[in-house]
Amino acid sequence: MGVIEGIKKYGSEYIKPLIIAIIFAMAGSIFTIVGPSQLSKITDLISKGLFGKIDLTQVMHIVVILAAIYVAAAVLSYGQGYIMATITQRFTQKLRTKITEKINNLPLQYFDTHNEGDTLSRVTNDLDTVGQSLNQSLGLLVSAVTLLLGSIVMMFTTNGKLGLTAVLSVLLGFALTILLISKSQRYFYNQQNKLADVSGYLEEIYAGHDVVKTYNYTNQAKQEFTQMNDELQTNVWKSQFLSGIMQPLMNFIGNFGYVMVSVVGALLVLKGQISIGVIVAFMIYVRLFTQPLSQITQAFTSLQSAQAAMKRVFDFLGEKEVEEEKSKQTLDGTKGNVEFDNVEFGYLPGQKIIKNFSMKAKAGQKVAIVGPTGSGKTTTVNLLMRFYETNAGNIKIDGVDIKDMKRSDVRKQFDMVLQEAWIFEDTVRNNLVYNQKNITDEQIKAATKAVDLDHFIETLPNGYDTVLDDSVSLSVGQKQLLTIGVGLDQKCSYVDFGRSNQFCGYQNRGTDSKGNGCFDKRQNFIRNCAPTFNY
Repeated sequence: MGVIEGIKKYGSEYIKPLIIAIIFAMAGSIFTIVGPSQLSKITDLISKGLFGKIDLTQVMHIVVILAAIYVAAAVLSYGQGYIMATITQRFTQKLRTKITEKINNLPLQYFDTHNEGDTLSRVTNDLDTVGQSLNQSLGLLVSAVTLLLGSIVMMFTTNGKLGLTAVLSVLLGFALTILLISKSQRYFYNQQNKLADVSGYLEEIYAGHDVVKTYNYTNQAKQEFTQMNDELQTNVWKSQFLSGIMQPLMNFIGNFGYVMVSVVGALLVLKGQISIGVIVAFMIYVRLFTQPLSQITQAFTSLQSAQAAMKRVFDFLGEKEVEEEKSKQTLDGTKGNVEFDNVEFGYLPGQKIIKNFSMKAKAGQKVAIVGPTGSGKTTTVNLLMRFYETNAGNIKIDGVDIKDMKRSDVRKQFDMVLQEAWIFEDTVRNNLVYNQKNITDEQIKAATKAVDLDHFIETLPNGYDTVLDDSVSLSVGQKQLLTIGVGLDQKCSYVDFGRSNQFCGYQNRGTDSKGNGCFDKRQNFIRNCAPTFNY
């Protein structure tokens, strides 16, 4: 998705307030431009008074008008700044919300093929860049362009020769500025990409620091980070250098314009073609003319960063989502019979991992899926959970094809404990309940007793109300037991936590054929009336 297309799609509601802000910025700049003409009148009145009597009444009248002009300019500029700050931050907030929604709607395949740090960088670094750059640049750019055009009009209206002198003196600087902007754009885009690479690598090394230490990979990790950091530094330096020399260049052009106006103006005064007040006004006009050029270069520099960041954000928002589901079948009184019927699947076209796979797991059975690495064990479970869709064949639960069910309904039937258990920074109770409704304290305690975790929880400072943050040290096994406990209630869940590293268990919402509950502490597993897949 392109930047312009993305702005139209996500920023259309802010067009009206943006237009109001632009009008305020233009009006404020116009009032600022009118000011020098009044100063010219005051200067001429005072100059005439040196050889006679100064008309103080007329001078004070002009002073009052001048004060009113500058006050109006200040109020309009403040209003423009307030509106711009509001719409840019709301726009950024909207994008952040859209990205969060997008993450929840993306297929698992996206996360399997994209770097986690790069995705997080779009939510943090890129969005912050968008908000700050737009807030600082849009209003400034409008004001600067208005000042620039208005100054040109007023200069040529006041005196054509001096106006031509001022414009030609800064024309070269403006051309050089455009050239620098065109050269530096790619460095700003590379800067955002390299920043994402560094962020992703740091997160990866930090998360796997135990592995890095165990295999003595510290030196190599430092070298790799140094290389990535150097590439980031190079792109940042080039972008900032090219944008940084614009300001000194514009200062030089501005001073050169002062000199040229002073020289040419002095010659015209000696010839009696203009008054001293005209020179005073032109000195201000030159400042108003060169200042916008400097501001325009700064605004374009900032907008380049915003453009690069927005492109990354809009590219992410343009990723293909999981297809929207229509009315689907539901399961009532689930028994727990699972069937794979001639299932075929491949992550890439022409490269099938699973071919003609058929299997039936009846309610109450315990099924282990074994095989070498890459044989499709995890893929089988991903297909069962509808993280991926099959290329051919069907997967059925109690005779109902899971493609005819909503993904949310399919996943409600399963408990899944991975090798890398994820614990949220919340209380033990909330981690155990996690998105389950009407769970009582008795059910929670029964689940933790079933996995022999209740004693450990009772030793925590606040028991089940202890917040699991960095101050609470949990072993990998304890985290896995907690995640196993998430799916357990007083009805039916099943997991072999004694021998299996990974688990995908079918959760039956009932009791077994004898009417017993699911917890049996005499065995090394929790009994269930539905199948479990250990792999």
